[in-house]
Amino acid sequence: MCLFVKDVGIDLGTVNTLIYIKNKGIVLNEPSVIAVDYDSKDLLATGQEAKEMIGKTPENIIVVRPLQDGVISDFEMTARMLKAYIKRAVPEPSFFTKIRVVVGVPSGVTEVEKRAVEEVVRETGANEVYIMEEPLAAAIGSGLAVDNPMGCMIADIGGGTSDIAIIALGGIVTNTSLRYAGDKQNDAIIAYMRKQYDLLIGEKTAEEIKKKIGCAYIDKDDPESIKQMEVRGRNIISGLPKIISITSIDILNALEDPIKIIIDGIKKTLEEAPPEIAADIVSSGLVLSGGGALIQGLDKLIEISTGLNVSIAENALEAVAEGTGKSLESIERIQKYLWKGSKK
Repeated sequence: MCLFVKDVGIDLGTVNTLIYIKNKGIVLNEPSVIAVDYDSKDLLATGQEAKEMIGKTPENIIVVRPLQDGVISDFEMTARMLKAYIKRAVPEPSFFTKIRVVVGVPSGVTEVEKRAVEEVVRETGANEVYIMEEPLAAAIGSGLAVDNPMGCMIADIGGGTSDIAIIALGGIVTNTSLRYAGDKQNDAIIAYMRKQYDLLIGEKTAEEIKKKIGCAYIDKDDPESIKQMEVRGRNIISGLPKIISITSIDILNALEDPIKIIIDGIKKTLEEAPPEIAADIVSSGLVLSGGGALIQGLDKLIEISTGLNVSIAENALEAVAEGTGKSLESIERIQKYLWKGSKK
């Protein structure tokens, strides 16, 4: 007999995992990282604590990012990480509490991958599990009118995937999912630093560079748009530590190719849309969400490349998590657009 229902929304992201609880909002936002002891397999740390261990551990400690390109690459580690997060976010439910969960996944995942996500979430004690495509969740979380006949367009640029979709009448009309997002941008920065400055840097440093001076477009009339920072790494030739100074222009050049792929994905999605919906998008414009939306000048560059009005969601980083949670408030209405796992 169930007396209480607890609604939980989860953004199981490649870089960060967020948990939303009805009436409480975002209760957990942690890196999707787990550290375990190699010999005993004991869980040592999760989230920020585990992330700080990356690249610094002795041989007996393994630090894992169990999701790659938006999907589960290590099932066991994902389950252990998610169990630890849910335990922190949702106090031990009573026998009379039913837990309903909506999980956001990239729009390009397969049925097998959806089932893997469902299985992981069920292992945490959820009674009902729904799988929602991330662009739909991001649109709901960003406050777009997804139920309207007039189409709206969103590009959710996360860590592992960029999901671009046109939505109308509560469902996705056309979409493009690219396994090309924040992680690939970090790789591009690492490659650029190596080629241009003979400097070897790690993923963590590349992420820091992207956040501080990452740039997709520079306004020539605004000299303050060019930022500068010092970068520490290892000289490839001498093998010794080296410090160099770089600017936003360096990162503009480094990110040119990965950002072009995202813009091409936006154009492709528009080209595949029915003419009536495409006409709606010209009026309503494009909303950007996800961490990638915050790269300086990206909205301006997309505007120039597509001719659309582009805006950034106020809650860009939390949009998917909030959308999964809020969707449970009208689950009956949008249920037909969700993938529901088998009954427990």
